[in-house]
Amino acid sequence: MKYWLLKSEPDVWSIDQQKEAGNKGVVWDGVRNYQASNNLKKMKIGDLCYFYHSNIGKEIVGIVEVIKTAFIDPSDEKKKFVAIKVKFKNKLKNSVSLGDIKKNTSLQSLPLIKQSRLSVMPIDSKCWKILYKMSKT
Repeated sequence: MKYWLLKSEPDVWSIDQQKEAGNKGVVWDGVRNYQASNNLKKMKIGDLCYFYHSNIGKEIVGIVEVIKTAFIDPSDEKKKFVAIKVKFKNKLKNSVSLGDIKKNTSLQSLPLIKQSRLSVMPIDSKCWKILYKMSKT
């Protein structure tokens, strides 16, 4: 299993909307960056993703699970980009803000800090565990 981070603007698609979608999940579409799209292509069923509210909040708020691997994004008229399908796993006890992430010296290698505009990014298991622990305090 691998770990990832998916960004969404909460006024477009929020963790609460993701939760309401239930076990059938939803298509994670609209990614139009080649690096982010390549990350989607690497995802496998069962991989876990932190759900990050971007622009408004700038915080990790929950976890979703990949339930369908990459397929042509139905919202892409040119059929160049892919989408995946994810389902809600849980909301974090406490959200983890970008400010707190930047303050943690153990997380300085995160793409969230180094490539802040990337909407789909890998997270190594060490960083995943640190972020999860931060959400518990």
